Amino acid sequence: MTGLALGKTVDELAVGDRAAITKIVTDADIHLYVGMTGDLNPLYVDESYGAASRYRGRIAPGILTAGLVVAVLSTKMPGPGTILEHQEFRFTAPVRPGDAITAFVEVVEVLPSRGRARLRTVCKNQDGVSVLEGEMIVLPPPRVAAGTGRGMEPQ
Repeated sequence: MTGLALGKTVDELAVGDRAAITKIVTDADIHLYVGMTGDLNPLYVDESYGAASRYRGRIAPGILTAGLVVAVLSTKMPGPGTILEHQEFRFTAPVRPGDAITAFVEVVEVLPSRGRARLRTVCKNQDGVSVLEGEMIVLPPPRVAAGTGRGMEPQ
């Protein structure tokens, strides 16, 4: 792991720590997701079907939005080396192609004896409307033993 910067360890986290990223969800994002997973729900790919649905237009897959939360935890808070152990979320409003989604995470509990942290997760669109709310349990990266580049598990 030479040269790889790891994120915050469980000992470096504090309740109230926060991070966020913003991404515009594009048609290409939706088509890449559909192509990768085979999830051909017509709500994602068929404009006429979407227009006739309760959403009055195409929407992005909810799990694509949830992936933005995972991107925050693996790149910013706690950061590289973090492992997602458990995630719960509910989708509170549709995400449409062209929406700018901001994914937020906030540390709500640090569990040093278990080497874990509990994070609150929220995604909002450009209008401030919450589109996803939830919580996750993560294993922040371990401490790195001096001079070894290898992680040490919490005692």
